[in-house]
Amino acid sequence: MATQSLSRKDFIKNASMMLSSGMLAVDNDNLWQDLDEAQASKLTLKNVRLETGFEYEEGEVVTTKTELFTIEITDGKISAVLPNQPTTKAIDAKGLLMLPAFRDMHIHLDKTYYGGSWKARSKKNRTVKDMIAFEQKVIPELLKTSTYRAEKLIELLQSRGSNFARSHVNIDSTSKLDSLYHLQQALQNKKDSFGAELVAFPQHGLFYTESAQWMKEAAKTNIDFIGGLDPTSIDGSIQKSLDFVVQLAIEHQKGIDIHLHEGGEAGLKAVEFLIDRVNEHPVLKGKTYLSHCFVLARLEKPKLEEMADKLAHAKIGVVSTIPFGNTIMPIPTLYQYGVEVMTGNDSIIDHWNTFGTGSVLYKANLMAQLYGYSSELELSRCLKLATRNVLPLDEHGNRQWPKANDKADVVLVEASCSAEAVARVSPIKSLIHQGKVVY
Repeated sequence: MATQSLSRKDFIKNASMMLSSGMLAVDNDNLWQDLDEAQASKLTLKNVRLETGFEYEEGEVVTTKTELFTIEITDGKISAVLPNQPTTKAIDAKGLLMLPAFRDMHIHLDKTYYGGSWKARSKKNRTVKDMIAFEQKVIPELLKTSTYRAEKLIELLQSRGSNFARSHVNIDSTSKLDSLYHLQQALQNKKDSFGAELVAFPQHGLFYTESAQWMKEAAKTNIDFIGGLDPTSIDGSIQKSLDFVVQLAIEHQKGIDIHLHEGGEAGLKAVEFLIDRVNEHPVLKGKTYLSHCFVLARLEKPKLEEMADKLAHAKIGVVSTIPFGNTIMPIPTLYQYGVEVMTGNDSIIDHWNTFGTGSVLYKANLMAQLYGYSSELELSRCLKLATRNVLPLDEHGNRQWPKANDKADVVLVEASCSAEAVARVSPIKSLIHQGKVVY
């Protein structure tokens, strides 16, 4: 009998077809060995752990109940959630917990040292203006490898369970639109395994370095949000800076996501100004965000509650990296008043920040520790910070995810339940993006 050799590509294609038809079971320690590039339109997973409810003692949630299921995925969506069929030919999830895939909602994929040699942040540059001057010097060098490093950073996020990011990208008079183009190339290279939305971010100020013209050019591209930066301390005028952002967003039908580091009166006035503008232009409601917004951490309780209520009614969200030290954001109050709260890693190992794990599950863990969320129910609720508000169980323990027609964006985690995953920052064993195994 003649022998025939198969390339790795052909092997993967054939294995993918066998999986789709139920002919192949995968029992290796590495669940997805040689299937990471599979293009199967259908996947079946057995022995998948899902949360099914809560157990109570004296009115308190003490345990999260789980059961094993078989999950069918077709054309990028969950097509069926079935009673477990342990003997069926399918990928064996081996009892791992399935959770919604994570979403990093504030990161700078376009500038990082990650993917290259180790380099800590310099002690010399401390203010935002110091960093602007520094960036004007280093950006030309960073651009030489920015596409490659963005891809490596995306791979780090995937290994930590994220299949989506909102990335701010420099639009400035030094890089012009090059940072955007380089990042778009990286995202194009990863389009089958990672999703993103982009914020045109005037890191060097709209008018401080005359970047407004480049923001206008960026707004004509397929970016999703118009960004801004500290309108008083950088651009010298709340009205001039924020009106430019608002009008550009309306003209090009974009959202808004503004970096606001300013505290005190300047920070508060910026928040109030943006609330007023969004209320004047309801088309921006639900599409406007304040990143960082540190001023909220320093408000007295009555004023904080007033601002949280106004933000909620204007449907302006807050994106926080969960800072600690002297800036503890009032996230419990924001939740109480119905403000959308999201998180992200921000800068990962770059000239702004020496740290960064790539894990938004860690951010959920950090939130739990900062605000004393240590009970089973509280910890399970903290997961929403990592998943952008998608939770397996509702407050009463009714299963609300996954269900048929949900997007097949999931992670398999070595944990018994959501509460444990948050408390222990449990290891991510696999990531599925739009029905495809990508990690």
